[in-house]
Amino acid sequence: MTSQTTTPTASHYSSAHVDPAAQVADAGFVPVQTRSERPHSFEPADFGAPTGREVNWKHTPVAKLAGLLADEPGDADAVSYDLEQAEALLEPAAEGVETYGEFFRPEDLPSALAWKHGPRGLHIQVPAEAELGEPVVVPIRGAGADKRAFAQILIEALPHSRATIVLEHSGSAQYAQNVEIIVRDGAQLSVISLQRWDDDAVHAAAHQATVGADATLKHFVISFGGGVVRVNPSVELTGAGSEGYLYGLSYADAGQHLESQVYLHHKGPHTKGDVLYKGALQGESAHSVWIGDVLIGPDATGTDSYEANRNLVLTEGARADSIPNLEIETGDIVGAGHASATGRFDDEQLFYLQARGITEEEARRLVVLGFLSDIVQRLGIPALETELLDAIEAELAAVSA
Repeated sequence: MTSQTTTPTASHYSSAHVDPAAQVADAGFVPVQTRSERPHSFEPADFGAPTGREVNWKHTPVAKLAGLLADEPGDADAVSYDLEQAEALLEPAAEGVETYGEFFRPEDLPSALAWKHGPRGLHIQVPAEAELGEPVVVPIRGAGADKRAFAQILIEALPHSRATIVLEHSGSAQYAQNVEIIVRDGAQLSVISLQRWDDDAVHAAAHQATVGADATLKHFVISFGGGVVRVNPSVELTGAGSEGYLYGLSYADAGQHLESQVYLHHKGPHTKGDVLYKGALQGESAHSVWIGDVLIGPDATGTDSYEANRNLVLTEGARADSIPNLEIETGDIVGAGHASATGRFDDEQLFYLQARGITEEEARRLVVLGFLSDIVQRLGIPALETELLDAIEAELAAVSA
């Protein structure tokens, strides 16, 4: 990959619709109507500090992200990366060549600041034709809630390769992260972003991916820990016959805010997409946010796409916000749809189990495990699946204690 990144010109901004409070320079104050029309810029100054009234910030506790909204360098020791397992895949940058930014374009202030202040160098490149039998795990550990960090990560699967990359977050920090994902023609890549932060961590991430012809990306956002976790994946199915599967799992406890704004853009013909996010919430002021946007472009003939979000509220005082959106610009598609549901336990399921001698507490545990394990089992990593199911069991034990 040898593309040169340039600072965007005014043409990078939408002239039709602009988010009123994003205050992007020279853009005016007309509300954004669709995700595709949000302005993009590499320059933090082109974005005003969010107020919480903007369409992309109105469900987020903006005040808690204050440390990631200041145009100042982060702390060098805020976050550490264990690259031992990924070392063989790290691609050194050629002198004078910018390997980042072939596809990535920041669409909010934390992302633009991460682009400006985040060091470049973590470029994981899966060789062409290679098939990695084991997942590559990159542990990312924060040094403390008073530490600020900006990061840029580039994951590239070269043609006809197969691999799974796991970004495993733990510890605590104020962490703004850009993840650029490039899936070349014929490649099959899974990227798992696992958030198991301490309760005082703040994590704002932008994942942007492009998928080539006959290539497949499976993208997972798994969030259990953290005070505020905002991971927003954006995937463009660029090549003919490309496929994108976007899955998410969250378990919000008292005081936690777990958020994902998902964007799937069908751009090439005969593409296939599936979006499924599931969440459980328990405890006072536990809050989850899911906003799903699917755009089927004018050239995306033969598209087959579906998105859904399901939330299970386990206790009083918890709230789930769920907003699906679908935009279709061609009539020649196989199918498209979206769905959203938030509710408490299914009384019929509980009755069925209790009628067979199972206690109410055990019945509730089985219902929640069955609800969430659907996502866990799609990971395809037995050890991680077991670890996550154990984590769900621990969360359920805490609410019933």
